[in-house]
Amino acid sequence: MRMKVCQQLLGRAFRTGSVTLDTGRWRCAPSAPLCSSSAQDRKSRPSMLKHLSAKIRSTGPISVSEYMREVLTNPVAGYYVRKMMLGAEGDFITSPEISQVFGELLGVWMVSEWMAAGRPGRLQLVELGPGKGSLMADVLRVFGQLRSVVGGASVSVHLVEVSPVLSRVQAETLTRTGGQEASGEPDPADPAYRRGETAAGVPVSWYRHLEDVPAGFSIFVAHEFFDALPVHKFQRTEKGWREVLVDLDPDDPGRLRLVLSPGPTLASSSLVQAGEGRSHVEVCPEGGAIVQLLARRIQQQGGAALIADYGHDGTKTDTFRGFKGHQLHDVLSDPGGADLTADVDFSFLRRMAGGGVACLGPVSQRAFLKNMGGDARMQVLLRNCSDPSSRKQLIRSYDLLTSPAHMGERFLFLCLLAPGRLAAPPTPTGLKLDRKSPAPLPVAGFSELRLS
Repeated sequence: MRMKVCQQLLGRAFRTGSVTLDTGRWRCAPSAPLCSSSAQDRKSRPSMLKHLSAKIRSTGPISVSEYMREVLTNPVAGYYVRKMMLGAEGDFITSPEISQVFGELLGVWMVSEWMAAGRPGRLQLVELGPGKGSLMADVLRVFGQLRSVVGGASVSVHLVEVSPVLSRVQAETLTRTGGQEASGEPDPADPAYRRGETAAGVPVSWYRHLEDVPAGFSIFVAHEFFDALPVHKFQRTEKGWREVLVDLDPDDPGRLRLVLSPGPTLASSSLVQAGEGRSHVEVCPEGGAIVQLLARRIQQQGGAALIADYGHDGTKTDTFRGFKGHQLHDVLSDPGGADLTADVDFSFLRRMAGGGVACLGPVSQRAFLKNMGGDARMQVLLRNCSDPSSRKQLIRSYDLLTSPAHMGERFLFLCLLAPGRLAAPPTPTGLKLDRKSPAPLPVAGFSELRLS
């Protein structure tokens, strides 16, 4: 039944085969200062290395978690605070910038879960780390095409973003006027720091913390969000678990190096699971806390969450790495000038979600997109695309998303659902024509979609 509903949604949403990825998907934001990565920009940037060196001289080696937090989100010199990192001219490109199909299928998933919850009158679409706003723009396009289905709901968009640079780019992408930034000190009664409205009249609000998003039925999406959260790194030694720390190189005070703590730290004593079989482990306490908050909100207020990221199911060890100019980059070189990331441990996220919500996955991105009808959507786009160059780009983009050689198997999807979502429907009363109990409604993307 639920797969049939999803099938109908796909048919309505993709009745037209419009192709939008061959125009603006690869452009940086139009405002040059936001994209600048020139030598002059690097010269004028406050020195993160000097800041870290002073901290280490004062307090000793710092954890990898503290290093990541400073390098990425320091309010003066942090990578996410000062730099435009997305797009062809940035340091990496995410799935929504590769193909419109990705965001469209996530939009169908959101509508499907809203319908499964009984079509609540108020629907909040919440995205954590929205990048350039491309994903939410594709989602809202699907909602517009499914106006006959969702038209009775009051839909609003809520974006959790710490980067002033990216929030401006998102506002340019999603709103008619670029949004209105709040002035003065933050108001605890209204923590949104920017507001706007889409061309269709959907209100959009920006927040720095998930806790600030208003209560209510919400569907959350976190795409390439958890991989940027700080991790602690631990190494098994003959004397037990030791934490990996960042220190100054004694032979060259202008360079950083990784060292092991001489004894146990509070983190190594509390964060490594008993019975851990790996020799090297990365743990993200902040990610665990965010998943717990998502789980509480879903349990108490209803909704669902979809987490998509590079990751593994508790099998990998050392995944901490840097990216600069679309190339792997030394994590300790040019702090503040390159992106830092670590693969998400989805087994840890499931454990942190607890028993108050239902969890499905992780499944590979390839499986999720194909289960959502991605192949059928591609056929519609190709049938309506006569330009050979655009057709080639469509095929290449979808291959990047789904091929095991690219993102198809490295990217995983996990969803959190309200506790009753997977319960079987009540057995109908009356004539006993079928003695079998009704099966739980399947969840789109995590069950195979059979298109008739």
